[in-house]
Amino acid sequence: MATISRRSLLQLGAKAMITSPFAAQLSADTKPSPNCISPNAKASPGLVMLDATELSIAIHNKKVSCVEVMQAYLEQIDRLNPTFNCIVARAEDDVLIDQARQYDDELELGASRGWMHGFPVAIKDLAHAKGFITSMGSKIFADTVATTDSVHVARIKGAGAIVVGKTNVPEFGLGSQSYNSVYGVTRCAYDASKTAGGSSGGAASGLALRMLPIADGSDMMGSLRNPGAFNNVIGFRPTPGVVPLGNNFQEQLACNGPMGRNVTDTARALATMAGADMRTPAALPVNAQDFRSDLRKDWTGARIGWLGDFDGYLATEPGIMSLCESALVGFRHMGCLVEDVKVGYSMPELWQTWLTYRHWGSRGKGLALLQNRKMRQHLKPEFIWEIEGGEGITGDQLSVAMNARGRWYQALVDLFERYDALVWPTAQVFPFAAETHWPKTIAGKSMDTYHRWMETVVPGTLSGCPVINVPAGFSEQGLPMGLQLMTPRYQDFKALQLAYGFEQTGCTNLSHLPEVV
Repeated sequence: MATISRRSLLQLGAKAMITSPFAAQLSADTKPSPNCISPNAKASPGLVMLDATELSIAIHNKKVSCVEVMQAYLEQIDRLNPTFNCIVARAEDDVLIDQARQYDDELELGASRGWMHGFPVAIKDLAHAKGFITSMGSKIFADTVATTDSVHVARIKGAGAIVVGKTNVPEFGLGSQSYNSVYGVTRCAYDASKTAGGSSGGAASGLALRMLPIADGSDMMGSLRNPGAFNNVIGFRPTPGVVPLGNNFQEQLACNGPMGRNVTDTARALATMAGADMRTPAALPVNAQDFRSDLRKDWTGARIGWLGDFDGYLATEPGIMSLCESALVGFRHMGCLVEDVKVGYSMPELWQTWLTYRHWGSRGKGLALLQNRKMRQHLKPEFIWEIEGGEGITGDQLSVAMNARGRWYQALVDLFERYDALVWPTAQVFPFAAETHWPKTIAGKSMDTYHRWMETVVPGTLSGCPVINVPAGFSEQGLPMGLQLMTPRYQDFKALQLAYGFEQTGCTNLSHLPEVV
């Protein structure tokens, strides 16, 4: 397997020695920045240790071949996936090697498909990748092979990525614990006895374990943010519609988004995935290339509102609040002013608003499955509870929830008049036992639903604002935790800039790798 020195990568990035039509763009987009070189790189050489930006430079400067890259990642998957179970529905090795060889031939002719040319990727098993099974973690769809690509998947492939398989999820993406009856449970990259979170659990753990250079995910109730926190990687929930989701003619609570091992890679992945598409009416007409802009910004004097546990409302596992509060020093190093903030909104009402939306949406998607006797037996109890919970929801109740969500948004607009961003913990517990479906109590407080333990992500989801998880540090037991950074609606690039600035302070602990890597 080929190895590359960091000094060589810096030189390659400066020279950008490519002649393909992609050269000019690569030269601008992959110019090394302070976070482009991993602090621990010398201790862990090898292709899988390169960040996505570094890998792109190496491939396009022909210092490594696409075949070598594919072989290195397949070896890493072979070594670690049997333990952590991140990647499922995997393609045959010889097929993947043949694809990589074809991509090498294209580079020899001076042609590049994009910055991900030759990248091995695995697609979240809620999205479609043509020729691969889309099981959604359900036995009902365990043999369903996708005949088309989801919009964002087509864009990832169009940028040069080669799909090697899918990443594991909970059944239908419900609950932040990636277990299902088709593929089993996915485990935390930092402790294989713990859960990776979810629903983008396979993506986050696989990314942290260097089985993937970049990953896609989706987020309705923290499904990009929570596994990001549980595996010490970046998970970005953009403003809904920045990345196309589906053909529903309304803004959906769920959204697609990128995951990366650093903010730069995450921003470039978002630039690949983002932008309007006529098939998805709720998609926003953003200029995706804006996300390739320089992430550096002077944050001196910026004001950060610390929401914490929402004035004692949220129960948190001991150690989380102190860890996250300690991480706030990073913003102070950036020159920011950090202040405790109260939102002035009823959090119990916000939770009830969430339940109404969740039940209503689940019933629309799952009622036909519930009514089919053969299919019902394959539905997990939590999904049945969601579907049945939507049965009694009236139009008036839905209207009340919509109005409540509007008032919540207005409360945040008022806060954003005083603060550049709002920050609070990504999770209320550290990664828990992989055999536990969901925590029943937190700090002595009973959790009355399967997702009450992750209520901390609901304010971000219902806000409609961009929210990004950044690693905040580790517990005394070595388990990761993260911070949610939220900026005003449509200010997705600002969220990336803030996360990048925080990353540069060194408070993200991104250099602390899983021991097995």
